[in-house]
Amino acid sequence: MKIGVIGGSGLYEIPGLERKRWVTVATPFGKPSDQFMTGRLGDREVVFLPRHGRGHTILPSELNHRANIYGFKKLGVSQIISVSAVGSLKEEYKPTDIVLVNQFFDRTKRSKDFTFFGDGVVGHVSFAEPICGKLRAVLATCARRAGATVHDGGTYVNMEGPAFSTLAESLFHRAMGWDVIGMTNFGEARCAREAEICYATLAMVTDYDCWREAEEVVTVEMVLGNLKKNARTAHEIIRSAVNAINPASDCACHHALANSIMTLPGAIRPATRRKLDLLIGKYLPKRANR
Repeated sequence: MKIGVIGGSGLYEIPGLERKRWVTVATPFGKPSDQFMTGRLGDREVVFLPRHGRGHTILPSELNHRANIYGFKKLGVSQIISVSAVGSLKEEYKPTDIVLVNQFFDRTKRSKDFTFFGDGVVGHVSFAEPICGKLRAVLATCARRAGATVHDGGTYVNMEGPAFSTLAESLFHRAMGWDVIGMTNFGEARCAREAEICYATLAMVTDYDCWREAEEVVTVEMVLGNLKKNARTAHEIIRSAVNAINPASDCACHHALANSIMTLPGAIRPATRRKLDLLIGKYLPKRANR
């Protein structure tokens, strides 16, 4: 099994990756954000995907999370580290700090884009704990070892974008007690859980959103500037975490669909069965796959 890394804003490559090769992956859910880069870090096989594509050409609301996660699954990835830029909703979460979130609150209107189910197959996956605890613990250890200021736990509110928050939205999100805000991770986490892949977010704080009095207006320059300041730390955390993870180890995440599929096997259309075979085939009777 392999370890996946999703690079967010400002992270478009993994330094030190050897035997690099860009691989095109076809999926029944359309095109992923880009080709996947495969390679090795130490003795671990790694698969990297630039979330917004090389050159950063894809809006957060245009991301095809199903295709991205399906591509990782097809390439044999068992764990995904997601690196993301976020705005802080708490005074104590300062720019260049790292937050290892453990919860999400979705404020987008894209729920149908965040699931592999539908088209005649009904499934209800448990999502009370959306982040893999084992993978998050590895990231916490590696981030502290790298000297980062780490906040272990927190709620990531997922907004639509691409504009940053209005002041009213930012104050509302703070009043709700949420910790950081971003535009991408909820859909990734949902699809990863349905694909039975461990998933954890390395959230890199770039700004204070717009709630903080006397703070500069959030700009792309501010976001990228703070990401560049923390890029070396992020790369060190990834290298350390990749080598600390045992990609063959078992986890409850790898059995997330057990007892989750409601539709009777005989009621699933052949075309839909073929489309989802990579994800649900092991839970269907063999005779139903003929």
